[in-house]
Amino acid sequence: MKPAHADPLAQLTEIRAIMERSSRFLSLSGLSGVGAGVVALAGAAVGHFYLKSHYSDGYLQLMQGSARERQAALPFLLLLTAVMIGVALLVAFFFTQRRTRHDGQQLWSGPARRLALALAVPLVTGGLFCLRLFLGGDAAMVVPGLLVFYGLALLNASKYTLEEIRWLGLMQMGLGLLCMLLPGWGLLFFALGFGLGHIGYGLVMYNRYERPGTAGAAPNSAVAR
Repeated sequence: MKPAHADPLAQLTEIRAIMERSSRFLSLSGLSGVGAGVVALAGAAVGHFYLKSHYSDGYLQLMQGSARERQAALPFLLLLTAVMIGVALLVAFFFTQRRTRHDGQQLWSGPARRLALALAVPLVTGGLFCLRLFLGGDAAMVVPGLLVFYGLALLNASKYTLEEIRWLGLMQMGLGLLCMLLPGWGLLFFALGFGLGHIGYGLVMYNRYERPGTAGAAPNSAVAR
């Protein structure tokens, strides 16, 4: 039993931690980010070699080519995108489920559903918008658009999970805006944002919250903010 003169500040902090855990999904795994980054780098490499084998100037020629050339490449690009998203989701599911079990939480909880919805709306909107850009003759803006919309999705989702994800979102948006000025380097920016950005973020989050000796730190860190 706690003494009657227990520290009121400590009690308030504990209450706030409970409220945070009930409103935020705090069991995101940093290893999911690392896995997603590896998948993105592999996808960028496959896309690069495919385009180089079909176009002398690779990515740049496709972006500046005719609508017919882009339509011919679209089935492969859509298939590659679907495979990348599917593998990244499987990796995220595996590591996040493992962490939720470790934390004694449920994977598909109320906060997790709100997080998924917050991510899905900007991502689906951005995906359709970028598809229209690709088919409509402004294909060089596809990668900048993907990065900017993904950054907006992360900013939107940061309300329902660890706040560090906000910084990843800002970085993605910054890369997207910079890529608008250097559209010929779109594939490199894709690898930087979705690949190295995720790997760096995932390693930071793993070392901060999941590495042995740091377990259980995530809820407290979220409260501290």
